[in-house]
This record gives sequence, C-alpha cells and structure tokens, in this order.
Amino acid sequence: MTLAQELITVGMIVLGTVATRFLPFLLVSRKKPTPKYIQYLGVVLPAAAMGLLVIYSYKDVNLLGGSHGLPELIATLVVVGLHLWKRQMLLSIAGGTVLYMLLLQFVF
Repeated sequence: MTLAQELITVGMIVLGTVATRFLPFLLVSRKKPTPKYIQYLGVVLPAAAMGLLVIYSYKDVNLLGGSHGLPELIATLVVVGLHLWKRQMLLSIAGGTVLYMLLLQFVF
C-alpha cells in the first residue's frame, strides 16, 4: 500500500473505534431510563458471544484422526473445573490455555 492508503486505513480504523465507543453515549441519555431492547441485549449478548467463541474454537477438531480431540476435551474440562472451583474467569481461561499448549507441545 502507498503511504496515502496506509493513512486512510489507519484513519478509518480510528474513526470506527471512536464511533463505536462514543455512539452509545450519544444515543442513550442518562436522564431517561435505558430502553428495553438495550437491557435485553445486555442480558443475551454475553452468552451469545461466549457460545460463538466456543463453536469457533471447536469447529476444526477432528475426532477421527490424530489425537481424536483429546487435548481440546481435557483443556475444556480443566476450564470448567477451574471455573466451578475458583469462580475466576481469567484463571479459568489462562489455566485452560496453558494446559492446552502444554498438551500440544509435549503430549500429543
């Protein structure tokens, strides 16, 4: 890309980031109650995003070849176990990720 194209690209990224950060504050007033559809989205979107990430993470697991998905299954069970035990999201994610990488590098 030319320098002008790079500057335009960076400018568009900055504009998109700023717009997505400030637009909600401009659209929703603090003086009025939060609209019902925004409250609904606040309830359902976190679970939907997590479900999407889980599906995306497991879409390429091959149960018929190689390790038969065992590293993924073991890491998933560790994530769930850590979360049920400690109730700390970052610990669960980090523990599962580290275990998964160690399993891939040294076991499978």
